[in-house]
Amino acid sequence: MKKILITLLIGLFSYQANSQVLISLLLGDKLNSDGLEFGLEGGYNFSNLSGLESNKYSSNFNLGFYFDIKMKENWWLNTGVLVKSAMGGNKLTEGDLAELGARTYVDPGDYSQVVRYYSVPVLLKYKFDNRFFIAAGPQAGLRNRTWIEFNSDFEGVESRIKQDNKDDFTRFDIGVTGNLGYQLQSGLGMSFGLKYYYGFIDIYKADNLNLSNQGFFVFLMVPIGKGKAELERAEKAQ
Repeated sequence: MKKILITLLIGLFSYQANSQVLISLLLGDKLNSDGLEFGLEGGYNFSNLSGLESNKYSSNFNLGFYFDIKMKENWWLNTGVLVKSAMGGNKLTEGDLAELGARTYVDPGDYSQVVRYYSVPVLLKYKFDNRFFIAAGPQAGLRNRTWIEFNSDFEGVESRIKQDNKDDFTRFDIGVTGNLGYQLQSGLGMSFGLKYYYGFIDIYKADNLNLSNQGFFVFLMVPIGKGKAELERAEKAQ
């Protein structure tokens, strides 16, 4: 269990995560209760941009925090913020680069489009008695940064060049997310699973392209301070 927490913390600092996540780590035990579960969510996603010639997936780590708010019986409201979340497409074709107005280079290499968001899902979640759960609902994204990235390793020389193009993309993205997961019974009560995101809107401003986000996520949800909070409630009940 400690290894998993250490891994999440390494991801936290390697991505220079926002102060909200640090506050989450410090105050997690104050936020958990019988009707509220709070914790960190991290994982790995594979995404592409429909509308490009390339159908190669881009892969990125993501990190944030979540709230599970109990509504009634097995029904919960799942929300939170992925403060580090990137979408995009990989191995762009010459046609893609021309449509995006990208600068190209003589050395051989791969080009990718990266679009970073602050993502906020609002999902209706159902927890089965066997600890499996499903969730679905809308998700909104606030664009943070975007760039075309060129990566090359030619004749022993490695290159990585970023070309900013955030002005070409809309500020917001809206879509729908569906989750399937499983919550462990022992330990910290961690959950893991898969989710799929499908964007509804054209995120590229120019008329020559109609781009929308889509991607698969492998996620891990770790309640923060849940064990401590449950122990304190049990002691008070005695």
